[in-house]
Amino acid sequence: MTPRKQRPSITDADLRHLARPGAEITVRVTPRARRNAVIDGDDGLRVLVTCAPEAGRANREAARLLARALGVARSRLVLKRGAKARDKVFRIDTGP
Repeated sequence: MTPRKQRPSITDADLRHLARPGAEITVRVTPRARRNAVIDGDDGLRVLVTCAPEAGRANREAARLLARALGVARSRLVLKRGAKARDKVFRIDTGP
């Protein structure tokens, strides 16, 4: 059996160019994944989280991972759409 080829995770520096105040970032979240990662796929950004989508845990973990990849504080990342869907839109808040 040949091993599955996995795409590398995005490093923190790779998404910093998207971190503009007011920017909206669309992602697809995959809960109950094997690992936590932010992946730049052919169809856009994917956020893999190991936790289950219960009581907003997957949303919080996805926001934490995305904020880290963007190089912004978690408090500046706001979930605009998709609280109960796999496809989500996050907005970078302008801050104080």
